Amino acid sequence: MTNRFTAKKNIFSYLSRIRFIYLLCPALLLIFTLALSSIEETAVEKQRESLETALTRNITHCYAVEGYYPPSLAYLEEHYGLTYDKELFFVDYQPVASNMRPYVTILQRKASS
Repeated sequence: MTNRFTAKKNIFSYLSRIRFIYLLCPALLLIFTLALSSIEETAVEKQRESLETALTRNITHCYAVEGYYPPSLAYLEEHYGLTYDKELFFVDYQPVASNMRPYVTILQRKASS
């Protein structure tokens, strides 16, 4: 009689392991997706910070070398090699005067996918 009960216990144990795996896989997938999303958001934020640093450096360098602030963003791209992802960021460059620092605003165009 003990063999009959032992066999049923093994079947139930096997089924509970399968259920556990079916629950574990989606949980691991969710954790992986959340981690990947967090990494992507951090990367976009680092790109924005890098763009802000490059703009500040190039604007200051232009004023130091040429004696006036750059008249446009295109001027910085052409003469100082400024490059950035134009599909990801919008740079609002508002020159005030040749001897006054321009207003620069960086906006993210699209949410990271």
